[in-house]
Amino acid sequence: MAKTGLASRLYRGEADLNIVGRRKLWFAVAGALVLIAVLSFAIQGFKLGIEFAGGNSFQVPASVGTLAQAEDKVNAALLAEGGGAEVVTAQQVGSTSGQYYELRTPQLSADQASAVKTEMAKSFGIQPDQISGSQVSEAWGSQVTSRAMLGLVIFIAVVAIYLILRFEWRMAAAAIASLGMNLVLTAGIYSLVGFEVTPSTIIGFLTILGFALYDVVVVFDKVQENTRGITANNHQTYGEAANLALNQSLMRSLNTSVVALLPVGGLLFIGAGLLGAGTLKDLGLVLFVGMAMAFLTSILLATPLLVLLKNQDPRISAHNKRVLARRGAIARGEVTPKGAPRPATTDDDPIDPEAAALAGAAPKVGARPVGKRPTGARGGRPGGGGNRPGGAKRR
Repeated sequence: MAKTGLASRLYRGEADLNIVGRRKLWFAVAGALVLIAVLSFAIQGFKLGIEFAGGNSFQVPASVGTLAQAEDKVNAALLAEGGGAEVVTAQQVGSTSGQYYELRTPQLSADQASAVKTEMAKSFGIQPDQISGSQVSEAWGSQVTSRAMLGLVIFIAVVAIYLILRFEWRMAAAAIASLGMNLVLTAGIYSLVGFEVTPSTIIGFLTILGFALYDVVVVFDKVQENTRGITANNHQTYGEAANLALNQSLMRSLNTSVVALLPVGGLLFIGAGLLGAGTLKDLGLVLFVGMAMAFLTSILLATPLLVLLKNQDPRISAHNKRVLARRGAIARGEVTPKGAPRPATTDDDPIDPEAAALAGAAPKVGARPVGKRPTGARGGRPGGGGNRPGGAKRR
């Protein structure tokens, strides 16, 4: 019979990937990635948009030239009238009225912003009213951040309560740890890439939490199904049953993640990369990275962490010891597995199946012979009234 491929075996849950058994490796990799993310936070930090850091935004028509040319002219205007400030970000944005460039600068005073706008109009050869500008205070960004943090805390609390009621507290702890790891790693990549942190970024972070929770619940539901009543038998440890559940739900999680990542990848690589829609790159990056991390953490972190917590339960720990002790006894030949054929007495004198069948059919010494008993009320006696001929009944 031809061997089936890995995809087919994954789909049927027959790949037998030892994910839980290598949990120390996954924990080590996760710890290293967290360390890199924390170092990125401390050394490079985040590139805050004007919504969080405060600043000014100028929009000029795209007809003035290329984006690089527009950025150079705005930098020249800032050098002359803006106290030496420079353009922080520049991107091309589309609207119903046409394409235009949005250039963001650090915080400028009202007089500086007006002077820079006039200088820009002279440099571009357009009227000042064709350039629109706006100013954003950093207080607005602080308000957005505080509300986002409040929403995150409420979300985690609701998730914890749901998982405790639906499963148990150990599954809730493992799931929340997986969500936290997902956020930290996504934020670390965002910091390393150097994309601006905008309100779209915050929305993306809150969105990936829901996707990550869905992936974890799918896996934990299968784990609960496989481990229900596991202490009633001595065939599988808790970790082995959980690993089987991972193999059985791996293809489903992979399909869900791929289907979700395809449109987000189109948003990021086509919309922001090829078409130049700069407003999409912040949201696209955080969604793409967050969803990919949600799949990895739900498989490689959440379930192995759950097994680690469950093994601390005295009941599960005693069950695991019984399973391992039974396997050791079977390996030493002290216990015969249930359903296994009885071995021959010696290699030179094997048991003859025909003789064994005849021996099983022969009666034991001292046993009553088995056969058809004569019919009657008392075996061997004719029916009727005992020893009376004809069996006449006494009136």
